[in-house]
Amino acid sequence: MSEHFPTSVNLEGEDIHWSPDGGLSYGRYLDIETILGAQHPLTSEHDEMMFIIIHQASELWLKLCLHELDAAIELLKADEARPAMKMLARIARIQDQLTQSWAVLATMTPSDYLKFRDRLGQSSGFQSAQYRMLEYRLGNKNAALARVHQSDPDAYKAVVKALEMPSLYDETLKYAARQGLSLPGHVLDRDWSGAYEPDDAVEAMWREVYLDTGRWWEVYEFAEKLVDLEHKFQQWRFNHMKTVERIIGFRRGTGGSGGVSYLVKALNLRLFPELWTVRTTL
Repeated sequence: MSEHFPTSVNLEGEDIHWSPDGGLSYGRYLDIETILGAQHPLTSEHDEMMFIIIHQASELWLKLCLHELDAAIELLKADEARPAMKMLARIARIQDQLTQSWAVLATMTPSDYLKFRDRLGQSSGFQSAQYRMLEYRLGNKNAALARVHQSDPDAYKAVVKALEMPSLYDETLKYAARQGLSLPGHVLDRDWSGAYEPDDAVEAMWREVYLDTGRWWEVYEFAEKLVDLEHKFQQWRFNHMKTVERIIGFRRGTGGSGGVSYLVKALNLRLFPELWTVRTTL
């Protein structure tokens, strides 16, 4: 007796067809089997599955952030600021998704986490190569943190490459100079792997932009996209810190980081410093 499986279905008057012999499908296109098979809990504790999925989903969002950011920087280098702005706006919205993920993780109580925490060993979100690359590309150039990834040659190579490239803010300042704004040479040509140091001349440049938006409209509009991006980034960091505090208090992180104390310090870092300080002088 043979069975007959339909190759079409009628939904509200519309015939939907699919191929039964290996044609492209939703599952194949998205590689759903691989994605849904990538969760490997180390314990039988209920909350570990949620813990894994939250972090895996975050890595996917980080991949998209890097995809958008790299493209935005290339467009800015070609003086195509407007399409670059769209990509920065998209990254800010992705940050909303990442921030919301902490609310899901916060449904796990300290007791829930302690049931499987010891099985995590030295693994830690601090070791996320994509997060480190994102911070470097945005401008938080702390070269010492790259050493965390030395045990993974491919990840280390990608992290160091991001460290040594001009950041989004570096490229923004070079873009502003190409538009006719005055900036000192030591800002426009420096060791890109070093931490950016706030400069009075850069703040003066932004003051000129903000006091004459009509003349410098595109530079001004791009600057506000940067402010929005950093605002969302800091919200993500803050929610991360409060979620960690809620679950483990001030204990050290699994990878040996300072946990909450480290995350609190990160909140004081500025990616685009003069765009914040200039507001006081306007």
